[in-house]
Amino acid sequence: MKAFPIPVVALGPGTQTEEESLDYLPMPKEMDTYRAPMLPEPGEIAGRAVARDVLGQVLTLLDQVAGGGVGGQIGLLNLPTEDRRLIDQVMGEGEASAIVREEASPLEVHIQESVFAGVWRLMTFNAGALIDDVIEAGPVPALLRLVAKEDAESGYRPWLGPLPSNVQNAPLLVDEVRDQVARWQPGQTSHVINLTLLPVTPEDIGFLDHQLGTGRVLLLSRGYGNCRISNTRLPHCWRVVYYNSMDKAILNTVEVVDMPEVAMAAPEDLRDSHERLQDILTYLEST
Repeated sequence: MKAFPIPVVALGPGTQTEEESLDYLPMPKEMDTYRAPMLPEPGEIAGRAVARDVLGQVLTLLDQVAGGGVGGQIGLLNLPTEDRRLIDQVMGEGEASAIVREEASPLEVHIQESVFAGVWRLMTFNAGALIDDVIEAGPVPALLRLVAKEDAESGYRPWLGPLPSNVQNAPLLVDEVRDQVARWQPGQTSHVINLTLLPVTPEDIGFLDHQLGTGRVLLLSRGYGNCRISNTRLPHCWRVVYYNSMDKAILNTVEVVDMPEVAMAAPEDLRDSHERLQDILTYLEST
């Protein structure tokens, strides 16, 4: 697997400030709409052997991950412009996108799922300049798991002093989350706390988010409606919030799991992507 040139470093001891103020999670600003890929005309494909080879490598990676194996990455940065353009056309833009940022660094990684579920485009920028561009195949980009692991804090700074006004049930929820995190084992099913069904105030939500902390991963998915997934500063702990078309939260959860299911391409999706990409390669090779 090709290494990413982004330093994955935890952001500090915690998100709690000295003034014991609450930090609220920002609402998502926008979500892209699904766009199917536009295949080029046969005359445009002639001579694009490099692009065909890359797509063949993607197909091989999909074959591996669909069979339960480990995926990998294919570098695109040094490809000829026309070949990259052809790959852009075939890949298109799918249902999920993510951003991984370093607060103290100009580096950031933009991640976009292609129209083939489980095939991801990862573009790394340094102060706005593209420095790496790869395609990765797998249920979810490995970078998201790595960053979430690095963001996890080993220590716990409890809230000091009186609770903020109108915070009622959040301290009990924090205790429940931390208990589940402490008892988490690889392979176990997700433990979901549905905040939408609980008697919590907006201040409770703010207090909970403040105590769990906010990591560097932000993933937007339209596979099951508009959904925002972000990691916390606790290991294997995620915030998963669903929104309607008016950007109003309709389902607000905390999940203790290795990776939320909504963030990943399912095995049947990977197999379907393999079949559809195989059809496209057959078309390209017939020209």
